[in-house]
Amino acid sequence: MAEKLKIISLGGLNEIGKNLTVYEYGGDMIIVDVGMGFPDDDMYGIDVVIPDFSYLIKNKDRIRGIFLTHGHEDHIGSLPYLLRDVNVPIYATRMTAGLVKLKLEEHRLVSKTKLITCEAGETVKAGKFSVEFIHVNHSIADACGFAIKCAVGTVIHTGDFKIDPTPIQGGMIDLGRLGQLGKEGVLALLADSTNVERPGFTKSERSVGDSFDALFRGCEQRIIVTTFASNVDRIQQIIDVAARYGRKVAVTGRSMENAMKVSTELGYMKIPDGVLVDLAHIKSLPKNKICIITTGSQGETMSALTRMAFNTHRQVDIQAGDRVILSASAIPGNENAIGSVINELYRKDAEVVNERDRALHVSGHACQEELKIIHALVKPKFFIPVHGEQRMLKTHAKLAQQMGMPPKNIIISDIGKVIELTANSAKINGTVPAGRVFVDGYGVGDVGSVVLRDRKHLAEDGMIVVVVSMSGEDGSVVSGPDIITRGFVYVKESEGLMEELRKVAVNALENCQRDSLTDWAAIKSEIKNAISSFLYKKTKRNPMILPVIMEV
Repeated sequence: MAEKLKIISLGGLNEIGKNLTVYEYGGDMIIVDVGMGFPDDDMYGIDVVIPDFSYLIKNKDRIRGIFLTHGHEDHIGSLPYLLRDVNVPIYATRMTAGLVKLKLEEHRLVSKTKLITCEAGETVKAGKFSVEFIHVNHSIADACGFAIKCAVGTVIHTGDFKIDPTPIQGGMIDLGRLGQLGKEGVLALLADSTNVERPGFTKSERSVGDSFDALFRGCEQRIIVTTFASNVDRIQQIIDVAARYGRKVAVTGRSMENAMKVSTELGYMKIPDGVLVDLAHIKSLPKNKICIITTGSQGETMSALTRMAFNTHRQVDIQAGDRVILSASAIPGNENAIGSVINELYRKDAEVVNERDRALHVSGHACQEELKIIHALVKPKFFIPVHGEQRMLKTHAKLAQQMGMPPKNIIISDIGKVIELTANSAKINGTVPAGRVFVDGYGVGDVGSVVLRDRKHLAEDGMIVVVVSMSGEDGSVVSGPDIITRGFVYVKESEGLMEELRKVAVNALENCQRDSLTDWAAIKSEIKNAISSFLYKKTKRNPMILPVIMEV
């Protein structure tokens, strides 16, 4: 029986973020992207969410390489966590490799990791696979899609992309090569579904430059611009406009400084001589000669713009009249954080300009008409929509049907499901372990759903600790019960309630003695149940109750 090509997504399906796809054939495996996700609002204390790597760790001797489409966090963010257990070569374009190197330095993994730089157009042999890098347009320099070939056929994995005929640098997406591969025959297409609900075409990055020009022209105030740190082309346009109008540019925010360092060293960003100045020097310049580029477009708590707005930035305070330009759209879930920063900027009498007022942001993802062009060029036998939530995957499947794809040849998968492909068939067959692993500080995976449930409970209802000292000989109460509360009520104003709780605990202990209960677990359970039902009747609240018995 002929070998099958298996495609397994461990992230990026039915969610936005933590993209990771595994290709398996003839005993060899390759991984495309190792991204991270961001925690939901109810994931208290969680820093980042990463894919479950257990399947990869179990098969680490079969992995022939990790291939990265581009340098965004949702595609490279989990690499350091995977590399702790799996040491294989990483293949990426120069900009992506530069950003990965920064990440590896942070985690002290550079010396142990083999990072290989590739150019668009290059083909890499990895076991029984060959992987060709294909240039695409996206909101970060050096993004690529892949043509992945094995004996079963060719699979096109687009990565994040759009079709931009007038990009700032790097040239238009290589539609010619995609068309050529389509003529040669493509077994399956895995394509970006992020913007599939939007009709038409995504605007070119160059269109943002005209808006910047209009906002800089004739402005006599200080200009502060925030955008995504990784959007090198956007930062380049801001610097060019600032230079055109005689402004010096200062940069603040660690991720922004890192991205600019990498892109300048690699030649993706060209800064005119004398334009860049240290942030400490801006105080000596007149207002109309200053432009500050900052992180914080998503209202992140510790970002430079948030610190400026709330007066906690060491070097920059927002002044009345400052023109603050938000050159980014809100990632779903961040609207409230951005709103509070904008309100604070207004409170300081700054002028805030965002994408609702002008074309200050364009997406890096393809809309419907661009996706149709890719489908028409590639002409795949099978189609697997990726990089999107359920509604996006379903909408993309419908779009493929409009392009003439038979419904039976479209596979909407989920994380952990194994898609098996032969030259003439595609089906889901079996699953592998997959899911979300939570990172909290240095702890990876030690916070699970039970711990999160407790954190949620504590956050919503607070806790009550009941402390009792009991005799180890006869089980009589020596002292207590004492009631300690946190996050439930303000004790000084609720002394009556505290006394009632004490009485409830005393009654529960007396009941235990009357029933000759000596098992401490049973006594704790009795105290907990008594206090819980009393509080619910009295306050309609349900705090966490922790009885503590000390033996004396």
